[in-house]
Amino acid sequence: MAERFETMPPQLRIAARFVLDHPKDVALMSMREQAQQAGVSHSTMMRLARWLGLEGYEDMRGLYARALRETTAGGSARQGTERDGDSGFSTAGIVADALAAQISSLGEYGNAMQFIAAAELVAGSRNLFGLGLRSAYPVASHFVDIMSFAAGGDRKVMLVGEMAGQGLEALQHAGRGDVLLAVGMSPYERTTIEVARQSARQGVGVVAITDSSVSPLTRVAREAIIVTSNSQSFFRSMAPAFAAVEILAALTAARLGTNAAERVKQSEEQLAAFGIYWKPPR
Repeated sequence: MAERFETMPPQLRIAARFVLDHPKDVALMSMREQAQQAGVSHSTMMRLARWLGLEGYEDMRGLYARALRETTAGGSARQGTERDGDSGFSTAGIVADALAAQISSLGEYGNAMQFIAAAELVAGSRNLFGLGLRSAYPVASHFVDIMSFAAGGDRKVMLVGEMAGQGLEALQHAGRGDVLLAVGMSPYERTTIEVARQSARQGVGVVAITDSSVSPLTRVAREAIIVTSNSQSFFRSMAPAFAAVEILAALTAARLGTNAAERVKQSEEQLAAFGIYWKPPR
């Protein structure tokens, strides 16, 4: 479905994106509920199944249901459809529970393999750049901050972009052997997409942290980590993306073999000597 996404008619593309991004919902919700969630008619969902060579949408649901049973190994899947008061949970509890489930899913086999492949690429980089705009900016910044301790050697680790200390021109001479971590969620920032595309053309290995297998960042990335940005509140959540960069950094540090913990300790001792940290009055 992802391979044929660009050739689909517009309405089928909307339906396909929902199916790709919400596999558990496809397995557990009715076709009409899925259509409502996706913002298309139920006949569009049926046409999507036929377009993919299936007899009907129930065949699609059956495939996803079987996959869900295999991956959960008998565990239950939470839908996060509770409303305040329905089950006695407060809003805080519902939001926290949903975030915990989203972050926990990052450790599932398919997601773990994405992290491992991305870590191999990052660990082998000559120089490492991070890029993210608006809500994605702190995620990219967090990754660069962590990796500045883990990188070691002569590897340059740099945050780029208008909000960062270095402008996009820092990527002008980047090429083969360098890696760019690009973070972007829907609605996608044009600058992030264009910079990632240009970097890929220059031979830079792009690692994307994004929210869909058909995200424009996934299209140009050598390795992509897909996280959800769905929230039980009115905003898109960046918590899974933050968790993703921490997982990626931990896997990368293990492959580099540097004593990142010791480097962090030395840095904190130096900052403390300069009076950076607050101390209670004596």
